[in-house]
Amino acid sequence: MTIRPLRDASELDLFRSLPYTLNEEIDADLAAGRRRLPWMWVALREGRVVARAAWWARAAGDEPLLLDVFDLEDPEVPEGFERPEGPGGRGTVDSVPDAVPVSGTAGEASAAARVEVGAALLRAATARLFPGPGGSARLPGCSRFLSPGWRADPAESRAVRERVAALELTGARPLVERLRLQWQPGAGRVPAPSDRLSFRPAGPRAEFVELMAAVLDGTLDAHSRQELAGKAPRRCAEEQYDGELARYASPREWWRTATLPDGEPVGFVVPARNAYGPIIAYIGVLPAHRGAGLVSDILGEGTRVLAAAGAPRIRASTDVGNTPMARAFERAGYATFQRQLDLTWQS
Repeated sequence: MTIRPLRDASELDLFRSLPYTLNEEIDADLAAGRRRLPWMWVALREGRVVARAAWWARAAGDEPLLLDVFDLEDPEVPEGFERPEGPGGRGTVDSVPDAVPVSGTAGEASAAARVEVGAALLRAATARLFPGPGGSARLPGCSRFLSPGWRADPAESRAVRERVAALELTGARPLVERLRLQWQPGAGRVPAPSDRLSFRPAGPRAEFVELMAAVLDGTLDAHSRQELAGKAPRRCAEEQYDGELARYASPREWWRTATLPDGEPVGFVVPARNAYGPIIAYIGVLPAHRGAGLVSDILGEGTRVLAAAGAPRIRASTDVGNTPMARAFERAGYATFQRQLDLTWQS
């Protein structure tokens, strides 16, 4: 068993020998600096990839933000599917048991062996990429895209169980399952303008951060609740504003603050464009105004902004457990095209 990072770009096809939706984005991410070859690791048995992992950053020059590719060899290889050959190379990790039975055909590997190989790959890669004090608390989270009905698919649900088991052996724990949503012209109508709210361009940083901090009170978002366990709401808002929202290259003029007719703010929406397309980056309703369905009006405004800019599609996401937000997206014509499972390491 050999575990190592990719040596050069000639091994990208070897890395892509395990199927996943993000395979098609790897070249563009590498060119933009969102990925680096030293962040892309494989576990090889006789030149075949039996596990792989890769980390992603928001922009060139950033540290890894997310483990977004983590795959174990599928024992149920589709008929006619041929895996590219590749060299085993040097860098054998001694901690991988010699008895791990990953050999000739994919179906010979037991579930326990696949899980152990995946865990060994993660241990080796994270020890190299994230050395020093801090341990698991320093590791970026993990995110995986799944089909909308993954639980009803025996092969996919088995693969999810094995992948999660490998991650848990390294200290990760499931955090939340999310809906990935999409609106497309023609498939969904552009929501009508609100007859209850007015919208103005977002104010300066200090004003917008104040609104962001306020909506964290009683939030149903699992990632926000995790952040709030160790930081004050304003600190969480400032970090999200500076680390994510302010870095979108799309016009800040798209951002909207929602107000009552008398000018009182009730919420906001951040329509944006990330490296992959138009998105609803953030939406929130102030606690005093929740329960009146205003989130639909605010989401409608964000959708109209992007539709007017010619968006071929708009994507968004929300926690499965955030029922009010999920229903608002459904009413606005957004359909679930994937689910997303997020895991995290904590000290």
